[in-house]
Amino acid sequence: MGIINIMIAFLFLSFSIHIVIPQSTLNNFQRLYLPSTSVGPEAIIFDSLGRGPYTGISDGRIITYNGSSFTEVYITSPNRSRLVCDGRNALGLLGPICGRPLGIDFYYKENLLYIADAYKGLLVGANETLAVQLATEAEGVPFKSPDGLNVDQLTGEVYFTDASSVYQISELPVAVLLNDSTGRLLKYNPVSKNVTVLLRGLGGAAGVAISNDSSYILVSEYIPKRIQKYWLKGPMAFKSEVIINFDGRPDNIRKSPRGDSFWVAVTTTNLVGGTIPKAIEINGNGVILRNISLDRYYSTSISEFSQHGEQFYVGSLQARFVGKFN
Repeated sequence: MGIINIMIAFLFLSFSIHIVIPQSTLNNFQRLYLPSTSVGPEAIIFDSLGRGPYTGISDGRIITYNGSSFTEVYITSPNRSRLVCDGRNALGLLGPICGRPLGIDFYYKENLLYIADAYKGLLVGANETLAVQLATEAEGVPFKSPDGLNVDQLTGEVYFTDASSVYQISELPVAVLLNDSTGRLLKYNPVSKNVTVLLRGLGGAAGVAISNDSSYILVSEYIPKRIQKYWLKGPMAFKSEVIINFDGRPDNIRKSPRGDSFWVAVTTTNLVGGTIPKAIEINGNGVILRNISLDRYYSTSISEFSQHGEQFYVGSLQARFVGKFN
């Protein structure tokens, strides 16, 4: 969903009133550059052995960092042409040909990489370079803009979002202007191979993250600038509630290593139209624990802020690199 910022960020002016922790908490910023003309590392993950980061980029590939450069791991489109899909057509007409992987996550137990592709639906990568398509619709309604994705490591079930049931990714600026609320939160069961709809009526459903105990899911709504909590267990099971409203637009959500908090990538604009990307850590009740401004390092929107050990990684659909803080 960070891709919307490319075309419409200047239309929305907002400012943050939260206290920002000192920049000294982030050190040794590095740029892990993508291959040649590629752009847009949207989501960032690591495998069960700690290798990575893995990310999906604009030329339709999922790549991983090997210590000095990125190498190809998976592609999502069987029709992908290396000549045509060079990464310079992130919002063009080549998406259906090249694919555009956005949300990604591993199921560690089986070493499976699940992928939400904006054009190809839900896929999984295993042994072959070409990922296998699992689903393109839910309950008779085709996916239009699959976006965020998170795997429940306890059950193997896959939770993902469809940003809109009407607009494709190239049309999402229109969805924002019209306050589209046809996004969905979805669940894929790898045993039954069925996709079910958990929540409807979401405004630009973007990031998704499941709690450590699998009792609830957090899902961000890009258009109304908020996060909803959907309960899977307990007295509130199958109900949802808004737990936090932001001044900016939230994108991906990633669970922190400590397990009881989440990092949210949020992009705001100041009073003169400048972009202020932020990493906001919240608990499961929506209480802000940390609020880090990244405008010293990024002048664009960000799609993800995630933590791996003592290191932090940043994704942005407008960047030619993955950002890393030690």
